[in-house]
Amino acid sequence: MGLLPASTALAATAGEGCADCHQQMVNSFDTTFHAKIWKGMGEQHGCQACHGDTDAHVADPTMQNVLAYQAKGGSAVDELSAKCLACHDSDTHMSMWKMSQHSRNDVSCFNCHTMHATRGAVDQPTKCFTCHREIKVAVNKQSHHPIIENKIMCTDCHNTHGTATQHMIKEDTVNQLCYQCHAEKRGPFIWEHPPVEENCLICHSPHGSRHAKLLAEKIPNICQDCHDWSQHPGTPYDASRGFNGSSPNNRFFARSCLNCHGAIHGSANFNHTLRQ
Repeated sequence: MGLLPASTALAATAGEGCADCHQQMVNSFDTTFHAKIWKGMGEQHGCQACHGDTDAHVADPTMQNVLAYQAKGGSAVDELSAKCLACHDSDTHMSMWKMSQHSRNDVSCFNCHTMHATRGAVDQPTKCFTCHREIKVAVNKQSHHPIIENKIMCTDCHNTHGTATQHMIKEDTVNQLCYQCHAEKRGPFIWEHPPVEENCLICHSPHGSRHAKLLAEKIPNICQDCHDWSQHPGTPYDASRGFNGSSPNNRFFARSCLNCHGAIHGSANFNHTLRQ
Protein backbone atom coordinates (compact mmCIF):
# COMPACT_ATOMS: atom_id res chain seq x y z
CA MET A 1 0.00 0.00 0.00
CA GLY A 2 1.43 3.39 -0.97
CA LEU A 3 2.12 6.18 1.48
CA LEU A 4 -0.85 8.46 2.17
CA PRO A 5 -1.06 11.95 3.64
CA ALA A 6 -1.95 11.73 7.32
CA SER A 7 -5.35 13.36 6.71
CA THR A 8 -6.38 10.77 4.10
CA ALA A 9 -4.89 7.64 5.63
CA LEU A 10 -7.94 6.92 7.78
CA ALA A 11 -10.26 6.71 4.78
CA ALA A 12 -8.35 3.75 3.36
CA THR A 13 -7.17 2.02 6.52
CA ALA A 14 -10.13 -0.35 6.79
CA GLY A 15 -9.83 -1.24 3.11
CA GLU A 16 -6.24 -2.37 2.91
CA GLY A 17 -4.70 -1.34 -0.39
CA CYS A 18 -7.58 0.91 -1.60
CA ALA A 19 -5.36 3.90 -2.27
CA ASP A 20 -2.95 1.86 -4.38
CA CYS A 21 -5.50 2.01 -7.19
CA HIS A 22 -7.90 4.72 -5.98
CA GLN A 23 -5.57 7.46 -4.75
CA GLN A 24 -7.52 10.28 -6.44
CA MET A 25 -10.79 9.03 -4.99
CA VAL A 26 -9.29 8.75 -1.51
CA ASN A 27 -7.96 12.31 -1.75
CA SER A 28 -11.29 13.74 -2.89
CA PHE A 29 -13.13 11.80 -0.19
CA ASP A 30 -11.03 13.52 2.45
CA THR A 31 -12.82 16.84 1.72
CA THR A 32 -16.32 15.39 2.15
CA PHE A 33 -18.65 15.67 5.11
CA HIS A 34 -18.47 11.94 5.75
CA ALA A 35 -14.68 11.99 6.01
CA LYS A 36 -14.74 14.83 8.53
CA ILE A 37 -17.24 12.96 10.70
CA TRP A 38 -15.49 9.59 10.40
CA LYS A 39 -12.03 10.84 11.35
CA GLY A 40 -12.88 10.56 15.03
CA MET A 41 -14.90 7.33 14.79
CA GLY A 42 -12.16 4.75 14.31
CA GLU A 43 -10.98 2.45 11.54
CA GLN A 44 -14.32 0.65 11.23
CA HIS A 45 -15.59 3.72 9.38
CA GLY A 46 -13.20 3.46 6.46
CA CYS A 47 -13.84 2.22 2.92
CA GLN A 48 -15.32 -1.09 4.09
CA ALA A 49 -18.10 0.70 6.00
CA CYS A 50 -19.84 1.28 2.66
CA HIS A 51 -18.11 -1.08 0.24
CA GLY A 52 -18.19 -4.18 2.37
CA ASP A 53 -15.30 -6.64 2.61
CA THR A 54 -12.75 -5.55 0.01
CA ASP A 55 -10.40 -8.54 0.31
CA ALA A 56 -11.90 -10.29 -2.72
CA HIS A 57 -11.74 -7.09 -4.72
CA VAL A 58 -8.07 -6.54 -3.85
CA ALA A 59 -7.29 -10.09 -4.96
CA ASP A 60 -9.32 -9.72 -8.16
CA PRO A 61 -10.01 -6.02 -8.93
CA THR A 62 -13.31 -6.15 -10.80
CA MET A 63 -16.64 -4.42 -10.22
CA GLN A 64 -18.30 -7.79 -9.70
CA ASN A 65 -16.92 -8.31 -6.20
CA VAL A 66 -17.41 -4.89 -4.61
CA LEU A 67 -20.53 -2.83 -3.94
CA ALA A 68 -21.42 -1.17 -7.26
CA TYR A 69 -22.60 2.43 -7.41
CA GLN A 70 -24.84 2.01 -10.42
CA ALA A 71 -27.85 -0.27 -9.91
CA LYS A 72 -30.50 -0.91 -12.53
CA GLY A 73 -33.36 -2.00 -10.32
CA GLY A 74 -34.81 -4.59 -7.99
CA SER A 75 -33.00 -5.78 -4.90
CA ALA A 76 -29.73 -4.10 -5.94
CA VAL A 77 -31.34 -0.68 -5.38
CA ASP A 78 -32.54 -1.68 -1.93
CA GLU A 79 -29.09 -3.00 -1.10
CA LEU A 80 -27.42 0.25 -2.11
CA SER A 81 -29.84 2.42 -0.13
CA ALA A 82 -29.59 0.09 2.87
CA LYS A 83 -25.90 1.00 3.15
CA CYS A 84 -26.85 4.66 3.66
CA LEU A 85 -29.92 3.96 5.79
CA ALA A 86 -27.78 2.02 8.24
CA CYS A 87 -26.63 5.44 9.51
CA HIS A 88 -29.28 7.84 8.16
CA ASP A 89 -32.47 5.94 8.94
CA SER A 90 -32.96 7.90 12.17
CA ASP A 91 -32.89 11.29 10.41
CA THR A 92 -36.32 12.93 10.52
CA HIS A 93 -36.21 13.99 6.86
CA MET A 94 -35.73 10.32 5.91
CA SER A 95 -38.78 9.05 7.81
CA MET A 96 -40.93 8.78 4.65
CA TRP A 97 -38.22 7.42 2.34
CA LYS A 98 -39.67 3.96 1.80
CA MET A 99 -43.02 5.46 0.73
CA SER A 100 -41.49 8.21 -1.42
CA GLN A 101 -41.85 8.43 -5.18
CA HIS A 102 -38.09 8.11 -5.57
CA SER A 103 -37.88 4.90 -3.57
CA ARG A 104 -40.90 3.37 -5.31
CA ASN A 105 -39.34 4.16 -8.69
CA ASP A 106 -36.12 2.32 -7.81
CA VAL A 107 -34.02 5.43 -7.25
CA SER A 108 -31.18 4.69 -4.85
CA CYS A 109 -29.18 7.15 -2.77
CA PHE A 110 -26.28 6.79 -5.20
CA ASN A 111 -28.36 7.97 -8.16
CA CYS A 112 -28.37 11.45 -6.61
CA HIS A 113 -25.46 11.53 -4.16
CA THR A 114 -21.78 11.10 -4.99
CA MET A 115 -20.09 9.98 -1.80
CA HIS A 116 -16.54 10.76 -2.89
CA ALA A 117 -17.24 14.25 -4.21
CA THR A 118 -17.09 17.50 -2.28
CA ARG A 119 -20.48 18.90 -1.41
CA GLY A 120 -21.62 21.33 -4.11
CA ALA A 121 -19.43 19.82 -6.82
CA VAL A 122 -22.58 19.39 -8.93
CA ASP A 123 -25.36 21.96 -8.60
CA GLN A 124 -28.68 20.60 -7.44
CA PRO A 125 -30.90 21.55 -10.42
CA THR A 126 -28.51 19.85 -12.84
CA LYS A 127 -28.75 16.65 -10.82
CA CYS A 128 -32.56 16.77 -10.63
CA PHE A 129 -32.93 17.61 -14.32
CA THR A 130 -31.22 14.32 -15.19
CA CYS A 131 -34.59 12.64 -14.61
CA HIS A 132 -37.05 15.54 -14.47
CA ARG A 133 -36.54 16.84 -17.99
CA GLU A 134 -40.01 18.38 -18.23
CA ILE A 135 -39.10 20.60 -15.28
CA LYS A 136 -35.89 21.63 -17.03
CA VAL A 137 -38.00 22.78 -19.99
CA ALA A 138 -40.31 24.75 -17.67
CA VAL A 139 -37.60 26.59 -15.75
CA ASN A 140 -36.00 27.75 -18.99
CA LYS A 141 -39.16 29.53 -20.10
CA GLN A 142 -39.52 33.30 -20.15
CA SER A 143 -41.11 33.53 -16.71
CA HIS A 144 -39.67 31.18 -14.11
CA HIS A 145 -38.63 30.82 -10.51
CA PRO A 146 -34.86 31.52 -10.27
CA ILE A 147 -33.95 27.84 -10.13
CA ILE A 148 -31.37 27.76 -12.91
CA GLU A 149 -29.80 30.85 -11.33
CA ASN A 150 -29.35 28.79 -8.14
CA LYS A 151 -31.28 31.33 -6.07
CA ILE A 152 -33.92 28.70 -5.29
CA MET A 153 -33.08 25.05 -4.78
CA CYS A 154 -35.37 22.15 -5.60
CA THR A 155 -35.16 21.16 -1.93
CA ASP A 156 -36.49 24.56 -0.84
CA CYS A 157 -39.91 23.31 -1.92
CA HIS A 158 -39.52 19.52 -2.07
CA ASN A 159 -38.29 16.93 0.39
CA THR A 160 -36.70 14.57 -2.10
CA HIS A 161 -36.58 11.81 0.51
CA GLY A 162 -40.35 11.64 0.80
CA THR A 163 -43.35 13.34 2.38
CA ALA A 164 -47.01 12.58 3.00
CA THR A 165 -48.00 15.27 0.50
CA GLN A 166 -48.42 15.20 -3.28
CA HIS A 167 -45.27 15.90 -5.29
CA MET A 168 -43.23 15.61 -2.08
CA ILE A 169 -43.71 19.28 -1.17
CA LYS A 170 -42.46 20.32 2.26
CA GLU A 171 -45.71 21.84 3.57
CA ASP A 172 -49.18 20.38 4.07
CA THR A 173 -50.66 22.35 1.14
CA VAL A 174 -49.39 24.20 -1.92
CA ASN A 175 -50.58 27.51 -0.49
CA GLN A 176 -48.73 27.04 2.79
CA LEU A 177 -45.59 26.32 0.79
CA CYS A 178 -45.96 29.42 -1.39
CA TYR A 179 -46.61 31.64 1.64
CA GLN A 180 -43.12 30.82 2.93
CA CYS A 181 -41.78 33.33 0.39
CA HIS A 182 -44.95 35.17 -0.71
CA ALA A 183 -46.30 36.08 2.73
CA GLU A 184 -48.04 39.19 1.38
CA LYS A 185 -50.43 36.95 -0.55
CA ARG A 186 -51.62 35.28 2.64
CA GLY A 187 -53.84 38.19 3.75
CA PRO A 188 -56.11 38.34 5.62
CA PHE A 189 -58.33 40.18 3.16
CA ILE A 190 -61.95 41.28 3.55
CA TRP A 191 -62.68 40.16 0.00
CA GLU A 192 -60.90 36.95 -0.90
CA HIS A 193 -60.42 35.62 -4.41
CA PRO A 194 -61.75 32.02 -4.14
CA PRO A 195 -59.13 30.32 -6.33
CA VAL A 196 -56.37 31.97 -4.28
CA GLU A 197 -57.77 30.43 -1.11
CA GLU A 198 -58.03 27.03 -2.77
CA ASN A 199 -54.74 26.51 -4.60
CA CYS A 200 -52.13 28.83 -6.09
CA LEU A 201 -51.63 26.34 -8.94
CA ILE A 202 -55.09 27.11 -10.33
CA CYS A 203 -53.56 30.23 -11.89
CA HIS A 204 -49.78 29.72 -11.67
CA SER A 205 -47.30 27.21 -13.08
CA PRO A 206 -44.78 26.78 -10.27
CA HIS A 207 -41.61 26.02 -12.24
CA GLY A 208 -42.01 28.24 -15.28
CA SER A 209 -44.38 29.62 -17.89
CA ARG A 210 -44.31 31.51 -21.18
CA HIS A 211 -46.68 34.05 -19.60
CA ALA A 212 -45.80 36.81 -17.14
CA LYS A 213 -45.76 36.08 -13.40
CA LEU A 214 -45.80 32.31 -13.93
CA LEU A 215 -49.43 32.46 -15.08
CA ALA A 216 -50.80 29.28 -16.61
CA GLU A 217 -52.51 31.35 -19.34
CA LYS A 218 -52.33 34.89 -20.62
CA ILE A 219 -54.67 37.51 -19.20
CA PRO A 220 -57.60 37.90 -19.94
CA ASN A 221 -57.89 34.25 -21.06
CA ILE A 222 -57.08 32.88 -17.62
CA CYS A 223 -59.72 35.13 -16.04
CA GLN A 224 -62.33 34.04 -18.56
CA ASP A 225 -61.84 30.41 -17.56
CA CYS A 226 -64.02 31.25 -14.56
CA HIS A 227 -65.62 34.62 -15.33
CA ASP A 228 -68.04 34.63 -18.27
CA TRP A 229 -69.59 37.63 -20.03
CA SER A 230 -73.08 37.46 -18.49
CA GLN A 231 -72.63 40.29 -15.95
CA HIS A 232 -69.55 41.95 -17.29
CA PRO A 233 -68.07 42.88 -20.71
CA GLY A 234 -65.79 39.88 -20.75
CA THR A 235 -66.47 38.58 -24.25
CA PRO A 236 -63.55 36.42 -25.40
CA TYR A 237 -61.17 38.29 -27.68
CA ASP A 238 -60.93 35.75 -30.49
CA ALA A 239 -59.89 36.35 -34.09
CA SER A 240 -63.40 36.82 -35.47
CA ARG A 241 -64.39 39.39 -32.87
CA GLY A 242 -61.02 41.12 -32.64
CA PHE A 243 -60.41 41.75 -36.33
CA ASN A 244 -63.94 41.76 -37.73
CA GLY A 245 -64.65 44.34 -40.43
CA SER A 246 -62.50 47.25 -41.52
CA SER A 247 -61.05 48.00 -38.06
CA PRO A 248 -60.21 45.93 -34.99
CA ASN A 249 -62.55 45.74 -32.04
CA ASN A 250 -61.85 48.61 -29.66
CA ARG A 251 -61.81 46.11 -26.79
CA PHE A 252 -58.93 44.19 -28.33
CA PHE A 253 -56.13 46.63 -27.50
CA ALA A 254 -54.88 48.13 -24.23
CA ARG A 255 -57.58 46.34 -22.26
CA SER A 256 -56.90 43.98 -19.38
CA CYS A 257 -58.79 42.72 -16.37
CA LEU A 258 -55.85 44.01 -14.33
CA ASN A 259 -56.52 47.60 -15.45
CA CYS A 260 -59.31 47.62 -12.89
CA HIS A 261 -58.79 44.47 -10.84
CA GLY A 262 -55.19 44.82 -9.76
CA ALA A 263 -55.40 43.22 -6.34
CA ILE A 264 -56.28 39.80 -7.73
CA HIS A 265 -55.20 37.90 -4.62
CA GLY A 266 -57.54 39.81 -2.34
CA SER A 267 -58.58 43.28 -1.32
CA ALA A 268 -60.40 45.39 1.24
CA ASN A 269 -62.45 46.99 -1.54
CA PHE A 270 -65.68 45.98 -3.24
CA ASN A 271 -65.69 44.49 -5.88
CA HIS A 272 -63.17 42.37 -4.02
CA THR A 273 -60.21 42.66 -6.40
CA LEU A 274 -60.49 46.31 -7.39
CA ARG A 275 -57.15 48.07 -7.60
CA GLN A 276 -56.23 49.78 -4.35
